[in-house]
Amino acid sequence: MQHEITSRGPLLDEKGHLREAGFAKSLILDYDRTAIKAGKLRIKEWDYYLISDGRRALALTIADNSYMGMGSVSYLKLSDLEGGQSASGFTPSEKTKSEMTVMPLGKTKLPATSERGNVHFETDKVKLSFENDGSVRTLSVAYKGWEDGKTLKATVRLKEAPAESMVIATPYKEDPKAFYYNQKINCLRAEGVVRLGEKEYRFKPDTAFAVLDWGRGVWTYSNTWYWSSASGAVDGHRFGFNLGYGFGDTSAASENMLFYDGKAHKLEDVTFEIPKSADGKDDFMSPWKFTSSDGRFEADFVPVLDRASDTNVGVIQSDQHQVFGLFSGRAVLDDGTVITMENFAGFAEKVKNRW
Repeated sequence: MQHEITSRGPLLDEKGHLREAGFAKSLILDYDRTAIKAGKLRIKEWDYYLISDGRRALALTIADNSYMGMGSVSYLKLSDLEGGQSASGFTPSEKTKSEMTVMPLGKTKLPATSERGNVHFETDKVKLSFENDGSVRTLSVAYKGWEDGKTLKATVRLKEAPAESMVIATPYKEDPKAFYYNQKINCLRAEGVVRLGEKEYRFKPDTAFAVLDWGRGVWTYSNTWYWSSASGAVDGHRFGFNLGYGFGDTSAASENMLFYDGKAHKLEDVTFEIPKSADGKDDFMSPWKFTSSDGRFEADFVPVLDRASDTNVGVIQSDQHQVFGLFSGRAVLDDGTVITMENFAGFAEKVKNRW
């Protein structure tokens, strides 16, 4: 079942339960933090941006998870050639650094909508700013001591937001006051610069694209999710996709969508087929396969870099594998048009959280 939400209204009812579960193509349900009836320490809010041109990628996060706030930056070197492929001898690399604060409890003031609003995060080491006037999103960061005592600085502007995006409102069977409200805006055009000392890298709007992962919700304690995203151009048309599963009760709708020239095309269920090593563990750096229940997304995924981290502090654990690589295969739009992907840059991840 793929239930589309088409009427505007509040996200939650007077009991703090999701008023309607399903998907939408815009942020049609209104989020109000004060309407949440679950414990205040369980509220999670975040804005995550990933900017990439297939050669370099910059990821920026501001999160307020009630008992813990976070500002996080990742800078990835994925390729030394246009189109995301590499010459022999090039070794992909990444660096991620994060700063945390204690008990922000909503004081970060992440906006109640993705359509406009500003948010800032600052500690002694990092300054992060996301500003959105409703037309242009300006992202900036200054991270002291990033490498060899040098400060990483970046400013990126995102424009031309597509008319449609992926929005999902998902409940949890085990807790009616828990919910996952999420929007993914793919294929934002990106332009900007990353500087580290005397070196700089420029994202150009004809080759660089961004995705926004905008999330608000109350989760259950233990979750494993799968997420894949890509944004770029195919034959001069902006094309991208959002794939995922694992969060909550998805019987009303999946979060799988294609995006083509600003329009969203809904898919049913998509499965991530991660190969196994000889000892039965996930082999993230071997080729994956993606298959869809409706036959509209079939792709091979060749990994380039695994941005892996494993944090285990008491009752809090996060085991993350965000794998960047190249997709080759086919995607079918609502009207039957077939989009052929060949070495299309994107990522796929598996994350286990207890928090």
